[in-house]
Amino acid sequence: MPLWRIFSHPQTFSLDQRKGLAKAVTELYMSLGLPAFYVNVIFIDVDENGTFIGGEQRSNFVRVVVEQIARTMPSPDTEDGRQHRTKWMDVINEVLKPFIIDRKELDWEMHIYETPRDLWRVQGLDPPPVASDAEKFWAEQNKPTPYV
Repeated sequence: MPLWRIFSHPQTFSLDQRKGLAKAVTELYMSLGLPAFYVNVIFIDVDENGTFIGGEQRSNFVRVVVEQIARTMPSPDTEDGRQHRTKWMDVINEVLKPFIIDRKELDWEMHIYETPRDLWRVQGLDPPPVASDAEKFWAEQNKPTPYV
């Protein structure tokens, strides 16, 4: 499951912008075969009294924290791995572009964590193997179901 936490001032994103960004993130992961319900996008409002960058109060800062669990990227120890990781960061930038990057009034940062797949469950169920028939069924049903 990808978990995106977006920390920003409460006025940074309208409801329509939040919905649009959440939909774009969901579609990105669905294009890779993940079920829509795997994708979590949580907007965390932090007012100017709770955001300090370089010791200074800020109301125009956005922090995007992505935790990838359903899939992990190849190691950066090889050229292919480095290229894959760079390409993925570029793909994410394209998703963020209309919502954050193109808004010149905003300063922003993002980073990705990766969590081991064996330390994740949905509704108490271990997720099915990647690209398996069970995972495809979960995607079709858009919900977790017991599988063998």
